Amino acid sequence: MRRYEKPITGLLWRFTRDPVECEELVQQVFVDAYFSLKTYRGDAPLLHWLRRIATRTGYHFWRDKARESVESTLPDSDILEQIEAAQDDDIDPAEAAAVLQRLLARLPADDRLVLTLMYFEDCGTQEIAERMGWSRAKVKTQALRARRKIKEIAEREHLLEKLGWTL
Repeated sequence: MRRYEKPITGLLWRFTRDPVECEELVQQVFVDAYFSLKTYRGDAPLLHWLRRIATRTGYHFWRDKARESVESTLPDSDILEQIEAAQDDDIDPAEAAAVLQRLLARLPADDRLVLTLMYFEDCGTQEIAERMGWSRAKVKTQALRARRKIKEIAEREHLLEKLGWTL
């Protein structure tokens, strides 16, 4: 557990920015791994297997959270305030990350997962498919749809111009 706690925590930090929730998710991953040890075949490094468990744990966390509270379709005033406060290129990286996390939070769990793994974890379509037990075609289709949805949200909220995005 000590050996793999940091990489698993880093992965799960993509799913929640709340330290308490992140710690609970990490614990859940190691509990799930312990009870699933008999299914570990040993044909790949242990970290790969733990990442699969962590990815699915984070995905289920997002799905459960989405069921609890439906996100508003109105723009978050915090997002707009952060964007307007930062002019030109002087936006703080932490603020930019918060804006991006809020935009991603508006996507369904499948879309959010694919974009997070592709762009933040540098996973290819094959690796995402293996982690989630999906086909590679589903991952490609999901990524295409997710990019369209986030672009539509950004256009609808007039965030493209404010963020300086060129999609």
